Amino acid sequence: MTNQEIAACAEALTQARRSGKWIEALPAAPSSVSEAHIIQDRVATALGEAVGGFKINAPPGQEPTRGLIYARMIRPSPARIALAEAPHLGVEAEIAFRFTRDLPARDTPYGREEVVEAMAALPAIEVVSSRFRDPLARPPLEQLADSLINGALVPGTETREWSRFDLARLHVRLEVNGETVVSQQGGHVAGDPAGFAVALVNAMRGAGGVNAGQIVTTGSWTGLRFLKPGDRCSIHFEKLGGAEVAFES
Repeated sequence: MTNQEIAACAEALTQARRSGKWIEALPAAPSSVSEAHIIQDRVATALGEAVGGFKINAPPGQEPTRGLIYARMIRPSPARIALAEAPHLGVEAEIAFRFTRDLPARDTPYGREEVVEAMAALPAIEVVSSRFRDPLARPPLEQLADSLINGALVPGTETREWSRFDLARLHVRLEVNGETVVSQQGGHVAGDPAGFAVALVNAMRGAGGVNAGQIVTTGSWTGLRFLKPGDRCSIHFEKLGGAEVAFES
């Protein structure tokens, strides 16, 4: 992409966030992960949004991708979210981690143990929404430019002594309006949510690092489900606890 194309994409997403009006597509298609990340960063800067967290996708053997989560859209459980704030109303049950100390930019990679010692675990609901009218129809790099179509994050109570748990085998339950729609043992896409958090820290080494208090959410255990205005969603992870969000009608 040219600098002008990157600027045009950032402007389109910025205006969509300001106006609340969907766009059909970006004016130009990102051709790399780095270009999509640059667009994310420019949108956050243009809006003056503080970054409260990240979502991370780090499949083995692939380049990690991250989405910015704005601080004002991290809503402690139980949360209420207006339809205008996240109109697509997608929900995913996830394990997130809060960084308990700064992990600043540096040249050498962070080791897993070093990162694990600096995290507390939280059950969380990722609320999926987008600036695109039909986000799942857009190419992956366009979704990435739109912060991996994040709308909000609803974390529950944190656990400091989580490393003794076998996270990959925890039971997870997702309920909608009091009805259980998912109940299963395990379900993380790679079976290693903490490893995804380590990947995020190392992906941010050249982009300012991560700060104490920021959160990373590490991928769905229950798939993406779209709800309706007025619906209430709750999730529960064995040993970690739960979170709840209600969508205003």
